[in-house]
Amino acid sequence: MSLHTRRMSGQHVLLLGSALVLLSLLNASARGAYGISVADIARTLWALASGGLDGSPEQLVFLNIRLPRLFLGLAAGAGLGLSGALMQGLFRNPLADPGLIGVSSGAALAAGITIVLGSRFFPDLPRSLGSWTLVATAFAGSLSVTALIYMLAQSDGGTRVGLMLLAGVAINALAGAGLGGLSFLASDEQLRSLQFWLLGSLGGARWSAVVLVCTIVLIAACAGATCARPLNAIALGEAQAVLLGVDVERTKRLAIGVTALAVGAVTATTGMIGFVGLLAPHCVRLVAGPDHRVVLPGSAMLGAALVLLADSVARTAVQPAELPLGVLTALVGVPFFLVLLRQFKGRV
Repeated sequence: MSLHTRRMSGQHVLLLGSALVLLSLLNASARGAYGISVADIARTLWALASGGLDGSPEQLVFLNIRLPRLFLGLAAGAGLGLSGALMQGLFRNPLADPGLIGVSSGAALAAGITIVLGSRFFPDLPRSLGSWTLVATAFAGSLSVTALIYMLAQSDGGTRVGLMLLAGVAINALAGAGLGGLSFLASDEQLRSLQFWLLGSLGGARWSAVVLVCTIVLIAACAGATCARPLNAIALGEAQAVLLGVDVERTKRLAIGVTALAVGAVTATTGMIGFVGLLAPHCVRLVAGPDHRVVLPGSAMLGAALVLLADSVARTAVQPAELPLGVLTALVGVPFFLVLLRQFKGRV
């Protein structure tokens, strides 16, 4: 049997991805410190649609606590998975992830500065932004660092992917040093807040943030979908892509912009959630092949399912405490990733 016949068709991959997302949603809806049965979930949704809510504990927990968390997990996983697929396609490297261009580290550094030094140097920020202070500064930090790396990668009227990679490594190292210095300066309370944010969580989900992140990720997904055919051509080499009529520079700018928007919005609201952007695209590529028309939506679906599954474990494994989501995605994702590499090493 040839390699291509053993791979799943694009339609089957997308159907499987949709099923995984639905199962992950159902599992995450039912599990938690306050268990809710599938029947109660169905009744709550029916009551919400028909206007017959009665204020029962199951309805209050599901609608006010669990549902915004589910939507935030969907958006976060989809944004990270999509961004990882774009970066792997742009760099033509299955080991690439959104962290390469400094989006996450820029958000982390800005959040750290806000937590540790904000009250001292920016006393008016909380009054002007309210509860959005940390989200706004982290998002601004991610976009600023991405813009800086993009400018550093400009050479001879084009964007050098190699220069972008080197600039991203340098900025990530600088951000790590900055966070280390902030940890040294922070008080015990500030250090705890900083570490909790860096480890990632969906616990701060609220409807205003959910609407914002879902909107940004949806826009990013629509824009990223237009990169599918150009990335297929770029996989043959930039020179070949130009001969095929692809505007390589426009594709680079769009892929970088989509990644900065999606990962910046996700990181600003959930903190650092690692490994999803690396694992999801690679798994889709192993079973479906390199066609970005399948890899991009498939990675978004698998990323959403992974985050929802990880969050349901994080909420229930050590009740009543909650495991850091970013730590859990790495602990669960790394062994799974290594098993996949061993099983499908002939396809990598």
